[in-house]
Amino acid sequence: MSSTESLIRDVDRDFYDREISTFIPDRIYDAHTHLYHADHFAPAASQFPRVVGLSEYRELIDVLHPGRDVSALFIPMPGAKEHSESANEWIASQQAQDERSRGLFYFHATDDPEWIRSEVKRLKLHGLKCYHITSAHRPTWESCIEDYLPEPVVKIANEEGWVITLHMVKSRAVADRENYEAIRNLCQRYPEMKLILAHSARGFQPAHNLEGLPELQGLPNLFFDSSANCEALAHIAVLKILGHEQFMYGSDFHVSHMRGRSLAVADTFLWLYEESPVWNEKHQSIEPVLIGLEHLRSLKWAAWSVGLSDSQIEDIFYRNAERLFEV
Repeated sequence: MSSTESLIRDVDRDFYDREISTFIPDRIYDAHTHLYHADHFAPAASQFPRVVGLSEYRELIDVLHPGRDVSALFIPMPGAKEHSESANEWIASQQAQDERSRGLFYFHATDDPEWIRSEVKRLKLHGLKCYHITSAHRPTWESCIEDYLPEPVVKIANEEGWVITLHMVKSRAVADRENYEAIRNLCQRYPEMKLILAHSARGFQPAHNLEGLPELQGLPNLFFDSSANCEALAHIAVLKILGHEQFMYGSDFHVSHMRGRSLAVADTFLWLYEESPVWNEKHQSIEPVLIGLEHLRSLKWAAWSVGLSDSQIEDIFYRNAERLFEV
C-alpha cells in the first residue's frame, strides 16, 4: 500500500468531490509546507512515511488537490538545535530539485546572525523560519516575538531581501498589543524584509484578527499564509482588512493530513483530532476528514463571503506567492 492510500479514505474523496473540486485552480503554490527526514523529525502518527522529500510530498499533497501543478515554499520542521543543521540541509537538497520551489532556513534565537547569513547563502535558501520553542521565556507559548525573532536577524533579512515566516504566539495572537506593535515596528524599520504571518495571523480564534489586524494596515512587506486554519472568518478578516494581494494559500503538510479541524471557542481555540472523544454525539457517528480539506473549504467560504473573482482566487493560490518568492 502506498503512503497516499494509507492516508486517504472514501470520506475524503466524497468531501473533495462535493466541496473542493470546482474551487481550486489548476496551479498551486503551497506557501507553507514541511518536508522532513526521520533522522531529524519523526511524526507521531505511524501512518506517515518516515521520510518526505519532494517526490513524496507531491504524491501526498495530491490528496488535497488532485492533478494540480504544485510547487512550494519548503520549511524545516522546528525541532531541537542538534537536528536543525541536518534539517536545513535536507530542505536545501529537496528544493534544489524544483526551480520554482523555495526553501527556508530554520534558526534558533541564540544563533549568530552572521552565521545564519552565511548558511542561508551556502545552502541557496530564500529566507528564515523562526519558532517559539527556541525562546528562553517560559512558557514559550507566551513569548514576545523578539524572544525568538531577534532584531539583528531581521536586520540581516532586510539587507538580503529575505522572507521570514512567523508563527506568533501569546494567548491572544495578533490582538496582543506587544505582538502587533512588534510586527508593525519590524516591518516599518526593515522594509526590504518580507514578513509572513502563518495560519492567517494565527487567527484560530478569528475575533483576535478582527481586533488586531486594523493595527497592521499600510505595511506593504507584510503577508499572510492560510496554513491549516479552518476558520473562514479568520481568512475573511485578512481579506477585508488588508486585501487579497498579501494573502497566500499554504497547506501546512503534514498537519494537513491529520484528521479533524481547529475550532474557535470563547476567547481562544482548540484542536479536534480523530482521537478526540467528540465524534459520536447524540444520534450520529461522524468520520472526520483531513484537516487540509477542512482548511480548503474554509478558504472557499471566505472567497464566497467577500466576493473574490476567479482571478483573485488564482492570486491567492499561486500568483501572490510567485511574485513574493520571485519565481
